[in-house]
Amino acid sequence: MKTAIASAHDTPSAADLQLLLALARGGTLALAAQRLNADTSTVFRSLQRIEKQLGQRLFERTRRGYLPVEATIALAAHAERIESELEAARAVIRPADAAVSGRVRLTTTDSVLRGLVLPSLPVLARAHPALQLELLAGNELASLTRRDADLALRATPKPPEHLVGRHLGTIRFVACAGKALPATRRRRPFAQQDWIAPDDAMPDHPTVRWRRKQLPRVTPRHLVDSISSVIDALRAGLGVGAVPLFMLASEPDLVPLGEPLEGCSSELWLLAHPESRHLRRIAAAYAHFAGSLRLP
Repeated sequence: MKTAIASAHDTPSAADLQLLLALARGGTLALAAQRLNADTSTVFRSLQRIEKQLGQRLFERTRRGYLPVEATIALAAHAERIESELEAARAVIRPADAAVSGRVRLTTTDSVLRGLVLPSLPVLARAHPALQLELLAGNELASLTRRDADLALRATPKPPEHLVGRHLGTIRFVACAGKALPATRRRRPFAQQDWIAPDDAMPDHPTVRWRRKQLPRVTPRHLVDSISSVIDALRAGLGVGAVPLFMLASEPDLVPLGEPLEGCSSELWLLAHPESRHLRRIAAAYAHFAGSLRLP
């Protein structure tokens, strides 16, 4: 007669849970190995051992990588709580006046990084010299849920409900040209300008939606893959484009072609995972960004 109680041998260890969590977050053996500071063959053999020990497959092998099954998602959630509690426990035994240290991973867009985050970092570095920041910028934001990042600065009208955060303000956009573009060209009507835009890479971006609605007959002359690339092309004198209003403070070579665009905006949110928000290193970075980032 089989017993319903698993033996200790059949129960995953803390190290096993850590490996399953790393693979669930990374999605590939290589990324899991990187998170664990191990090699891919060790991760592969360990996963085979755990699955054999538990008598079930924990990941679906697909062309996109390793996808956790329902049971693994539940195990990973427990592993995340253990991870957070361990870090909180370490914080308890540190002296109250100990320097804030460790790594904080921030995910955001290239324009927010360039126009808001980077100018604010010298103050954070002076306040917490032992704190290390990993800055992840791109159109696709790293996941807080999978703990690919600790904090996110997202431009979104409504952030995910499972995250905690603070609304930092409204991002407004303005049509600009670079000083390299002759003044006579800048004075042309928008419909007669050579537009620079991220239509293919970012089809849902507020500036793309605005131009398609307001200037439906205009086809961009230059297509780029980010707002930072729009700015670089503007500085080169290639035409006009719409950029966040906050970028003007750090880009003196840009010339606004009027007031902020009507009906073209987004909301900036600072977000964190509720289970890690209280950790000292993350709380310090969160407080800094919440208090220092200002939108015009």
